[in-house]
This record gives sequence, structure tokens and C-alpha cells, in this order.
Amino acid sequence: MNNLKIASASSDSDFTDISIRRRSLMAACGAHAIHDGLTDLIYVLLPIWQTQFSISYALVGLLRGSYSGVMAGFQLLASRLAKRWGRHRMLAGGTALAGVAYLVAGQAGGLAMLLIALLLGGLGASTQHPLASSIVTDTHEAGGGVKEALAQYNFAGDVGKTLIPGLVGLSLVVVSWQTSVTLMGLLGLAAAGLLWWLIPTRLEAVSEKKASKAITRTGSASGLRALLLTGTLDSAVRMGFLTFLPFLLKSKGAGTAGIGLALSLLFVGGAFGKLLCGYLGARIGMMKTVWLTESATSLLILLAVWLPLSAMMAMLPLLGLALNGTSSVLYGAVPELAGAGKREQTFALFYTGTIGGGALSPVLFGRLGDVAGVPVAVITLAAILLFTLPLSWRVQKGLGG
Repeated sequence: MNNLKIASASSDSDFTDISIRRRSLMAACGAHAIHDGLTDLIYVLLPIWQTQFSISYALVGLLRGSYSGVMAGFQLLASRLAKRWGRHRMLAGGTALAGVAYLVAGQAGGLAMLLIALLLGGLGASTQHPLASSIVTDTHEAGGGVKEALAQYNFAGDVGKTLIPGLVGLSLVVVSWQTSVTLMGLLGLAAAGLLWWLIPTRLEAVSEKKASKAITRTGSASGLRALLLTGTLDSAVRMGFLTFLPFLLKSKGAGTAGIGLALSLLFVGGAFGKLLCGYLGARIGMMKTVWLTESATSLLILLAVWLPLSAMMAMLPLLGLALNGTSSVLYGAVPELAGAGKREQTFALFYTGTIGGGALSPVLFGRLGDVAGVPVAVITLAAILLFTLPLSWRVQKGLGG
């Protein structure tokens, strides 16, 4: 009889663990899709705002930079506040704040209110990456499959980047930008309510307890520094190349439609690259996967400079796969290098570095493009990417083999 009770309790515990992992992953993927979609929606709206408010390109850059700058700068603070208030509250609250920001933007009658809305949006978005990533890690570590789960989480962000800007772009044909933006604000509020339901305090507490029993790590400062620099360089090259790609295509004779198609091919390949490379990293290891993806990316970037337009278009999905795939492998190494009880801070530090590198790269390499030309700037990006190869070896040493 006692054995039956023990077996029943064990079965109930296993069911609870599976439920925790499933709901946490759904919540993290949903948060990533919503936040990344709302973040990239700004690219669709910037030309409209420039016309609406008669602003210069410098002010356009200020609007975009205000959102990403606040998002990057407040991630560490968000991770610290989560220790006090709970990750589920901070994540749901940040999503609600992002929704409110778009509601404010929809009512903006001038540049000042629009800037305030974007600052609020960046503040809300700062909660997503460090907290959602750590929730996935904690809830999956006891049962295994952390790297695969982070790959799914990473993939979900690209789904949001594709769907939300695309849907708004279509809606602008029939409704005003104010109406579209307001609807996205309501979507953000609805997503916040869903997150609150998916990540109750009790479930989060249980998942953290199970994860803390599963494994205790002391972390590796040298490995973490190498990982941070690897992620920063990878992000800088990715954002720099995306900045130059339309100009590279234009120089080969592509029109507006051709540039749009090329970007779509690249992004589709990138989305599947994030999913595939996360699983590949779990099978063959972080260093081997990074060497494979970064070497392929560097070579394909060079080919993008030298190939004619038709051949370049054909290889863009493969380039996207390699270009974006590395990030999933690097995310999977973060929890292994974080010290005990420092996952949120470590994820926040990692995302701050990668987002910061991605924000600075177009400015720095844009200047190089002005001086030496776009092909030279793109070739320089391909060369810089090779520095990630020895850095990944340092990361592997920090991982313990």
C-alpha cells in the first residue's frame, strides 16, 4: 500500500514537472514573440513618423535609439528587481508597460509624446530577455533539454519579428497608423494578462526549487567574459551586415521589391537557424557549432560581396541560417557559466552586451563605409567575425572541457 502511495506521489510530481516546463516555455516563447515583434514594428513606423512629424534623419535615429538604448540599459536593473518582486510579476508588468507605450504612441500628437512612449516601451521590453531566459533555464534544467528549450525560445522571437510588423504593414492599407498602433498596444496588454496566468507564483517557486536541487554551479568568470565578447562580436557583425545588405543589393541592380525579397529570404533562414543550431549545439557541443556557423557566415558574407545578384539571392537563406544560428548556441552556454543564484543577472549582462554591440555596429561601420565603401566595410565585418573562433575555445574551457 505504501509503495502504491509512493508511486502515485512520484507520478503526480512528474506530471507537475512536465506541466511547469510546458507552461513556462509557452510563456517565455509568447513573451519573446510579442516583445521582439513590438520592437521591430518600429522599423515599419519610422518612415510614417518622419512624414507625419516632419523630422530629420537624425531625429529618426534618436527615436529608434531611445527604445533600444533604454531596453539595453535597464536589463540589469530588471533582473535585480525580479529578486524582490518575482519574475512573473516583472515579466507580465513589463509586457503591460510595452502595451501601454503603444497606446500612448497611438495618441501622440507631437514628437515629445512619441519619444516618451518609446522610452516607456524600451523600459517594458528590458524585462523580457533576462527574465524569460532564466525561467526557461530553471524550469528545464531538472528534466534536461535546456539548450533545446532555449532554441525554441529564440525561434519564437523571430516568429514575432515576422508576424507583427507584417500584420501592421498590411493593416496600414485600410486603417490609420494610429489605429494600428493602438491595436498593438491592446495586444500587449492581452499578452501581459496571459503571461500572468501562465506563470503563477507557486509554479515559479516550484520550478526554481527543482532546478536548484538539480545542479549547483560556481560559474566561470573567464569563460563568461569570453562568451560576452563572442556574443557582442556576433551581434555587431550581424547588425552591421543587415545595415549594409540593402545597399549591397542595390549596387548589384536589385530594386525595392528585390531588396524586400532578399531580406525575407535571409530572415526565414535565420529563424530556422536559431532553432536548428540550438539543437546542434546540444549534440556536438558549443565550440564545434560556433566554429561551424561563424566560419560559414564569414565565407558567405564574402561571397555576398563577390557573387552576382541571382547567385547571391539563392544563397541568402543559408547565410541567414548561419548568421542567426550562433546566437542560440551562445544563449545555451549562459546558464552553464553563471554562478549560483545569478542567472537573471548573467542573462541581463549578456543581452546588454549583445544589444549594445548591435546598436553601435551600424554607426561605426557606417563611418567605415563612408570612407572606404560598402564592399570594404562588409569584408571587414567578415574578418572580424573570425575572432569569435579563439574566443569560443576560451568559453569551452570555462565550461569545463
